[in-house]
Amino acid sequence: MAIEINCEVQGVEEFKQAMQRFDSAMQLGVHEQLANWAAETENLARQLVPVRTGYLRSTIYSKTSEWIAEIGAEATYASFIEFRTRPYLGPAIQEQLPKLEQIIANAIDAAKSEARL
Repeated sequence: MAIEINCEVQGVEEFKQAMQRFDSAMQLGVHEQLANWAAETENLARQLVPVRTGYLRSTIYSKTSEWIAEIGAEATYASFIEFRTRPYLGPAIQEQLPKLEQIIANAIDAAKSEARL
């Protein structure tokens, strides 16, 4: 015996349309905010890194791809400095985390508002 239940929920089409709008317009805005956050974190890491010759500082970078922000340093000894002598990436990221959390919270609120939830 099969049971079939049909149910129509008010607002489903509007919700789908709102999410599509979020996907196109809002995603770009959130991505830009994420890229700005990564750049600010990179700048903070450059301020915190110990400087002897300036090479390590010059290799600190940030890049954003889709929903991933990467902050790092390319100098071969970067991890030694970070994990053995004086951390600079970790503290920069930790200090900037509240801003990242706010970006995420705002994106969720915008999606909910757009979807009228």
